[in-house]
Amino acid sequence: MDVRINSVHFDASQQLHDFVTEKVGKLIKKHEEITSAEVFLRLQKSENAENKIAEVKLSVPKQELFARKQAKTFEEATDLSIEAIKRQLKKYKEQTKE
Repeated sequence: MDVRINSVHFDASQQLHDFVTEKVGKLIKKHEEITSAEVFLRLQKSENAENKIAEVKLSVPKQELFARKQAKTFEEATDLSIEAIKRQLKKYKEQTKE
């Protein structure tokens, strides 16, 4: 299983990489139809304190699931994105059962 983490406009720490890998890894264990995962961590240049963006893209058979969330920390943005992806995975499973 391929999990790629890309940090845009900054260098992500190993701790942040480990956090994201753990969160995405939990998704993969629960949903075996995921073929690959890609995470983009972006630092938006703005005056707003909530300038950390996490984008999660999962590839499943015949479809790609995507979530983009913005928060004060990358960990919080990642958590929010993972929650959104979980909802999408649930809908995907319901659609493929029919």
